[in-house]
Amino acid sequence: MKEAAGEANMTVITIVLIAIVLGVGTIIVTNLMSSTAKKSACSEIGGELSGNTCTVTKAGGAKVSYTCSKDKNTGEWSCK
Repeated sequence: MKEAAGEANMTVITIVLIAIVLGVGTIIVTNLMSSTAKKSACSEIGGELSGNTCTVTKAGGAKVSYTCSKDKNTGEWSCK
C-alpha cells in the first residue's frame, strides 16, 4: 500500500512539474515571437529597433524615428 501511495505522489509531482515547465515555456516563446515580429516590422522599412522606437536613416543622412505598435484588429506589428 505504501508503494502505491508513493507512486501516486510521484505522478502528481511529475504532472505539476510538467505544467510549470509548459507555462514558463509558453511565456518565453510568446515574448520571443512578439520581439521578432517587432524587429521584422522595423527592418521592413529599413530601420533599426531600440525598444519600441524604429530609427530609419534617410538618403541625406537624416534620421527619422517611428513608434512600433501592435494592430488591435490584425495582431500585426507596424512602425509608423
